[in-house]
Amino acid sequence: MYSTFGKRALDLAISLPILLATAPLLAIVAVLVRLDSQGPILFLQDRLGRNGSTFRAYKFRTMTDRPRVPDKEIYGRDAEVTRVGYWLRRFKIDELPQLFNVLSGEMSIVGPRPALPRQIEEYDEHSRRRLLVRPGLTGLAQVNGNTYLSWPERWDWDVAYVERMSLGLDVAILLRTIGVVLRGEERFLQRLTKPNGV
Repeated sequence: MYSTFGKRALDLAISLPILLATAPLLAIVAVLVRLDSQGPILFLQDRLGRNGSTFRAYKFRTMTDRPRVPDKEIYGRDAEVTRVGYWLRRFKIDELPQLFNVLSGEMSIVGPRPALPRQIEEYDEHSRRRLLVRPGLTGLAQVNGNTYLSWPERWDWDVAYVERMSLGLDVAILLRTIGVVLRGEERFLQRLTKPNGV
């Protein structure tokens, strides 16, 4: 069954080769983050995992070390984003360290993006279903608008993924993610109107 064995095998088959291939890039990015602004190289944050458990997610730091506005959605060249951070966010390079979360089994390549623990209080019975699978590096919400969608809209896409999870859907999301990285999230904005729409 794909959800039990195949998905984990796919995670390992993708994450390990990518980590090995991008090791030089990761080292260069680490140096650039350190040289560009004060603060740590990595941004560590507790996130919600499968069944509501919590884990520590890794990302390259893309924002300044100054106090930031809480719960503010960040777009483009926001004043809180560093010069290097803008490009890391634009091409999703800041999320590459989460491949270590995938290797450890805390995350998957494809799945709902890991939410902040406090957000669980905002879920109703429907949106809570997004916690039935491992969170992912990319997912249906990310290839249909991501930050240009409201939180409830993103959660609806996440639940749609949980209900339809398959190898074919994961491959389709991965292919579409390439387009999102190259062209930007705003070009792929789509409201969830049909349960069968990807």
